[in-house]
Amino acid sequence: MRQNISKATSIVVIACIYLVAIGGGIFTFVWISGHMPEVWALLVADVVATVYIWAMGIAYDNVSMYDPYWSVIPPIVFTLWTVYKDCWSVPVILLILAVWYWGIRLTGNWSYTFKGLGHEDWRYTRYRETLSPFLFHVTNFFGLNMMPTLLVFACMLPGLGLYEGNASANVLTWLGFVTCLAAASIEIAADTQIHRFRTRYPGQYCDKGLWKHGRHPNYFGEILFWWGIWIMYASLCGIDWLIISPIAMSCLFLFISIPMMEKRQLANKPGYAEYRKKTRLLI
Repeated sequence: MRQNISKATSIVVIACIYLVAIGGGIFTFVWISGHMPEVWALLVADVVATVYIWAMGIAYDNVSMYDPYWSVIPPIVFTLWTVYKDCWSVPVILLILAVWYWGIRLTGNWSYTFKGLGHEDWRYTRYRETLSPFLFHVTNFFGLNMMPTLLVFACMLPGLGLYEGNASANVLTWLGFVTCLAAASIEIAADTQIHRFRTRYPGQYCDKGLWKHGRHPNYFGEILFWWGIWIMYASLCGIDWLIISPIAMSCLFLFISIPMMEKRQLANKPGYAEYRKKTRLLI
Protein backbone atom coordinates (compact mmCIF):
# COMPACT_ATOMS: atom_id res chain seq x y z
CA MET A 1 0.00 0.00 0.00
CA ARG A 2 1.42 3.38 -1.01
CA GLN A 3 2.07 5.64 1.96
CA ASN A 4 0.92 9.25 2.13
CA ILE A 5 4.25 10.88 2.98
CA SER A 6 4.92 14.61 2.69
CA LYS A 7 7.17 15.88 -0.09
CA ALA A 8 9.94 16.98 2.30
CA THR A 9 9.95 13.66 4.15
CA SER A 10 9.82 11.76 0.85
CA ILE A 11 12.91 13.56 -0.45
CA VAL A 12 14.81 12.74 2.75
CA VAL A 13 13.77 9.08 2.46
CA ILE A 14 14.83 8.94 -1.19
CA ALA A 15 18.15 10.67 -0.42
CA CYS A 16 18.92 8.08 2.26
CA ILE A 17 17.97 5.23 -0.06
CA TYR A 18 20.21 6.60 -2.80
CA LEU A 19 23.13 6.99 -0.40
CA VAL A 20 22.79 3.32 0.50
CA ALA A 21 22.53 2.40 -3.20
CA ILE A 22 25.66 4.38 -4.04
CA GLY A 23 27.51 2.87 -1.10
CA GLY A 24 26.46 -0.60 -2.19
CA GLY A 25 27.63 0.13 -5.72
CA ILE A 26 31.03 1.30 -4.47
CA PHE A 27 31.42 -1.80 -2.29
CA THR A 28 30.47 -4.03 -5.23
CA PHE A 29 32.99 -2.35 -7.52
CA VAL A 30 35.83 -2.63 -4.99
CA TRP A 31 34.93 -6.28 -4.37
CA ILE A 32 34.86 -7.43 -8.00
CA SER A 33 37.11 -4.99 -9.87
CA GLY A 34 40.11 -7.28 -9.50
CA HIS A 35 38.28 -10.13 -11.23
CA MET A 36 37.08 -8.47 -14.42
CA PRO A 37 37.72 -5.42 -16.63
CA GLU A 38 37.08 -2.21 -14.71
CA VAL A 39 34.29 -0.97 -16.96
CA TRP A 40 32.44 -4.28 -16.57
CA ALA A 41 32.86 -4.03 -12.80
CA LEU A 42 31.42 -0.51 -12.97
CA LEU A 43 28.44 -1.82 -14.91
CA VAL A 44 27.81 -4.56 -12.35
CA ALA A 45 28.00 -1.98 -9.55
CA ASP A 46 25.49 0.18 -11.44
CA VAL A 47 23.15 -2.79 -11.84
CA VAL A 48 23.42 -3.67 -8.13
CA ALA A 49 22.51 -0.09 -7.18
CA THR A 50 19.56 -0.23 -9.59
CA VAL A 51 18.29 -3.50 -8.12
CA TYR A 52 18.33 -1.91 -4.67
CA ILE A 53 16.40 1.15 -5.91
CA TRP A 54 13.92 -1.18 -7.62
CA ALA A 55 13.45 -3.13 -4.38
CA MET A 56 12.82 0.10 -2.47
CA GLY A 57 10.29 1.08 -5.12
CA ILE A 58 8.51 -2.20 -4.45
CA ALA A 59 8.69 -1.62 -0.68
CA TYR A 60 7.16 1.85 -1.03
CA ASP A 61 4.80 0.73 -3.83
CA ASN A 62 6.06 3.54 -6.05
CA VAL A 63 8.04 3.12 -9.28
CA SER A 64 8.83 6.85 -9.19
CA MET A 65 11.51 5.93 -6.65
CA TYR A 66 13.73 5.33 -9.68
CA ASP A 67 13.17 8.71 -11.36
CA PRO A 68 16.12 10.62 -9.79
CA TYR A 69 18.52 7.82 -10.77
CA TRP A 70 18.69 9.15 -14.33
CA SER A 71 20.28 12.44 -13.25
CA VAL A 72 21.91 11.62 -9.92
CA ILE A 73 24.09 8.67 -10.86
CA PRO A 74 26.06 9.95 -13.93
CA PRO A 75 27.66 12.95 -12.13
CA ILE A 76 28.57 10.76 -9.15
CA VAL A 77 29.94 7.96 -11.35
CA PHE A 78 32.10 10.34 -13.41
CA THR A 79 33.38 12.10 -10.27
CA LEU A 80 34.27 8.85 -8.50
CA TRP A 81 35.84 7.55 -11.72
CA THR A 82 37.99 10.69 -11.93
CA VAL A 83 39.27 10.09 -8.40
CA TYR A 84 39.72 6.35 -9.00
CA LYS A 85 41.64 6.89 -12.23
CA ASP A 86 43.45 9.95 -10.83
CA CYS A 87 42.88 11.58 -14.20
CA TRP A 88 42.57 15.37 -14.22
CA SER A 89 43.09 16.22 -17.88
CA VAL A 90 41.28 19.19 -19.39
CA PRO A 91 38.79 16.99 -21.31
CA VAL A 92 37.90 15.14 -18.09
CA ILE A 93 37.44 18.39 -16.16
CA LEU A 94 35.19 19.72 -18.94
CA LEU A 95 33.21 16.48 -18.80
CA ILE A 96 32.75 16.76 -15.03
CA LEU A 97 31.60 20.38 -15.29
CA ALA A 98 29.12 19.58 -18.07
CA VAL A 99 27.66 16.52 -16.35
CA TRP A 100 27.22 18.25 -13.00
CA TYR A 101 25.56 21.24 -14.66
CA TRP A 102 23.18 18.90 -16.46
CA GLY A 103 22.63 16.69 -13.40
CA ILE A 104 21.84 19.56 -11.04
CA ARG A 105 19.43 20.98 -13.61
CA LEU A 106 17.60 17.70 -14.13
CA THR A 107 17.52 16.75 -10.45
CA GLY A 108 16.26 20.22 -9.60
CA ASN A 109 13.43 19.87 -12.09
CA TRP A 110 12.56 16.45 -10.65
CA SER A 111 12.49 17.93 -7.14
CA TYR A 112 10.24 20.78 -8.31
CA THR A 113 7.69 18.47 -9.94
CA PHE A 114 7.94 15.66 -7.36
CA LYS A 115 4.81 15.45 -5.19
CA GLY A 116 5.94 12.88 -2.66
CA LEU A 117 5.97 9.11 -2.34
CA GLY A 118 2.19 9.12 -2.10
CA HIS A 119 2.07 10.06 -5.80
CA GLU A 120 3.32 7.99 -8.74
CA ASP A 121 4.08 9.23 -12.26
CA TRP A 122 1.14 8.80 -14.64
CA ARG A 123 3.13 6.55 -16.97
CA TYR A 124 3.75 4.00 -14.24
CA THR A 125 0.15 4.19 -13.04
CA ARG A 126 -0.99 3.42 -16.57
CA TYR A 127 1.13 0.27 -16.61
CA ARG A 128 -0.35 -0.78 -13.26
CA GLU A 129 -3.86 -0.32 -14.59
CA THR A 130 -3.41 -1.99 -17.99
CA LEU A 131 -1.09 -4.92 -17.19
CA SER A 132 -1.59 -7.99 -15.06
CA PRO A 133 0.31 -7.92 -11.74
CA PHE A 134 2.91 -10.37 -13.11
CA LEU A 135 3.48 -8.43 -16.34
CA PHE A 136 3.61 -5.16 -14.44
CA HIS A 137 6.40 -6.40 -12.17
CA VAL A 138 8.32 -7.76 -15.17
CA THR A 139 7.89 -4.44 -16.98
CA ASN A 140 8.79 -2.54 -13.83
CA PHE A 141 12.08 -4.38 -13.30
CA PHE A 142 13.31 -4.71 -16.86
CA GLY A 143 11.62 -1.82 -18.66
CA LEU A 144 11.23 0.94 -16.06
CA ASN A 145 14.33 0.38 -13.94
CA MET A 146 16.97 -1.76 -15.63
CA MET A 147 16.57 -0.57 -19.22
CA PRO A 148 17.14 3.12 -18.41
CA THR A 149 20.15 2.21 -16.27
CA LEU A 150 21.71 0.21 -19.09
CA LEU A 151 20.91 2.90 -21.64
CA VAL A 152 22.41 5.70 -19.56
CA PHE A 153 25.46 3.54 -18.82
CA ALA A 154 25.88 2.96 -22.56
CA CYS A 155 25.66 6.72 -23.10
CA MET A 156 28.30 7.27 -20.40
CA LEU A 157 30.79 5.05 -22.23
CA PRO A 158 32.00 7.85 -24.54
CA GLY A 159 32.62 9.96 -21.42
CA LEU A 160 34.53 7.12 -19.78
CA GLY A 161 36.65 6.93 -22.93
CA LEU A 162 38.04 10.40 -22.12
CA TYR A 163 39.95 8.90 -19.20
CA GLU A 164 42.21 6.84 -21.42
CA GLY A 165 45.39 8.84 -21.75
CA ASN A 166 45.87 12.52 -21.00
CA ALA A 167 45.13 14.09 -24.36
CA SER A 168 44.69 17.84 -24.49
CA ALA A 169 41.38 19.40 -25.41
CA ASN A 170 41.03 20.58 -29.00
CA VAL A 171 38.46 22.72 -30.77
CA LEU A 172 36.00 19.81 -31.12
CA THR A 173 36.37 18.95 -27.44
CA TRP A 174 35.37 22.48 -26.53
CA LEU A 175 32.55 22.32 -29.08
CA GLY A 176 31.21 19.21 -27.37
CA PHE A 177 31.48 20.93 -23.98
CA VAL A 178 29.62 24.01 -25.23
CA THR A 179 26.99 21.73 -26.79
CA CYS A 180 26.41 20.09 -23.40
CA LEU A 181 26.06 23.46 -21.67
CA ALA A 182 23.73 24.74 -24.38
CA ALA A 183 21.63 21.57 -24.18
CA ALA A 184 21.18 21.80 -20.41
CA SER A 185 20.44 25.54 -20.71
CA ILE A 186 17.73 24.80 -23.29
CA GLU A 187 16.23 22.34 -20.83
CA ILE A 188 16.31 24.94 -18.04
CA ALA A 189 14.55 27.49 -20.25
CA ALA A 190 11.97 24.97 -21.49
CA ASP A 191 11.19 23.72 -17.98
CA THR A 192 10.92 27.22 -16.54
CA GLN A 193 8.60 28.33 -19.33
CA ILE A 194 6.26 25.35 -19.06
CA HIS A 195 6.08 25.53 -15.25
CA ARG A 196 5.09 29.21 -15.42
CA PHE A 197 2.59 28.50 -18.19
CA ARG A 198 0.93 25.66 -16.28
CA THR A 199 0.57 27.89 -13.24
CA ARG A 200 -1.20 30.57 -15.27
CA TYR A 201 -3.10 28.34 -17.68
CA PRO A 202 -3.77 24.96 -16.05
CA GLY A 203 -5.06 22.25 -18.35
CA GLN A 204 -3.80 23.90 -21.55
CA TYR A 205 -0.89 23.00 -23.80
CA CYS A 206 2.11 25.35 -23.76
CA ASP A 207 2.89 27.21 -26.98
CA LYS A 208 5.00 30.02 -25.54
CA GLY A 209 8.76 30.59 -25.63
CA LEU A 210 10.69 27.58 -26.88
CA TRP A 211 7.43 25.63 -26.95
CA LYS A 212 6.27 27.86 -29.77
CA HIS A 213 9.10 26.54 -31.95
CA GLY A 214 9.03 22.89 -30.89
CA ARG A 215 6.63 20.53 -29.14
CA HIS A 216 9.36 18.98 -26.98
CA PRO A 217 12.26 21.42 -26.47
CA ASN A 218 13.10 19.76 -23.13
CA TYR A 219 13.57 16.41 -24.86
CA PHE A 220 15.56 18.14 -27.58
CA GLY A 221 17.93 19.43 -24.91
CA GLU A 222 18.29 15.96 -23.38
CA ILE A 223 19.09 14.38 -26.74
CA LEU A 224 21.54 17.17 -27.56
CA PHE A 225 23.35 16.75 -24.25
CA TRP A 226 24.34 13.14 -24.94
CA TRP A 227 25.48 14.09 -28.44
CA GLY A 228 27.67 16.72 -26.78
CA ILE A 229 29.32 14.04 -24.61
CA TRP A 230 29.93 11.94 -27.72
CA ILE A 231 31.43 14.92 -29.60
CA MET A 232 33.91 15.36 -26.77
CA TYR A 233 34.85 11.69 -27.04
CA ALA A 234 35.05 11.71 -30.84
CA SER A 235 37.30 14.78 -30.75
CA LEU A 236 40.01 12.66 -29.09
CA CYS A 237 39.22 9.09 -30.11
CA GLY A 238 37.60 9.46 -33.52
CA ILE A 239 34.30 8.06 -34.78
CA ASP A 240 33.81 4.43 -33.80
CA TRP A 241 31.07 2.07 -32.62
CA LEU A 242 30.30 4.27 -29.59
CA ILE A 243 28.27 6.53 -31.85
CA ILE A 244 25.57 3.96 -31.05
CA SER A 245 25.29 5.57 -27.59
CA PRO A 246 23.76 8.95 -28.56
CA ILE A 247 21.79 7.26 -31.35
CA ALA A 248 20.20 4.91 -28.80
CA MET A 249 19.30 7.82 -26.54
CA SER A 250 17.78 9.69 -29.50
CA CYS A 251 15.71 6.62 -30.38
CA LEU A 252 14.42 6.33 -26.81
CA PHE A 253 12.93 9.81 -26.96
CA LEU A 254 11.83 9.75 -30.60
CA PHE A 255 10.14 6.36 -30.53
CA ILE A 256 9.08 5.83 -26.90
CA SER A 257 8.99 8.92 -24.67
CA ILE A 258 7.66 11.43 -27.20
CA PRO A 259 4.93 9.20 -28.71
CA MET A 260 3.74 8.33 -25.18
CA MET A 261 3.61 11.99 -24.19
CA GLU A 262 1.92 13.04 -27.43
CA LYS A 263 -0.80 10.43 -26.99
CA ARG A 264 -1.54 11.78 -23.53
CA GLN A 265 -1.52 15.40 -24.72
CA LEU A 266 -3.90 14.64 -27.57
CA ALA A 267 -6.29 13.01 -25.12
CA ASN A 268 -6.12 15.69 -22.41
CA LYS A 269 -5.27 19.04 -24.03
CA PRO A 270 -7.95 20.66 -26.23
CA GLY A 271 -6.42 22.10 -29.39
CA TYR A 272 -3.25 20.05 -29.14
CA ALA A 273 -3.92 18.31 -32.46
CA GLU A 274 -3.84 21.66 -34.29
CA TYR A 275 -0.73 22.76 -32.38
CA ARG A 276 0.87 19.47 -33.36
CA LYS A 277 0.23 20.11 -37.04
CA LYS A 278 1.86 23.53 -37.12
CA THR A 279 4.76 23.00 -34.67
CA ARG A 280 7.94 21.00 -35.18
CA LEU A 281 8.60 17.90 -33.08
CA LEU A 282 11.75 19.21 -31.39
CA ILE A 283 13.12 22.66 -32.31
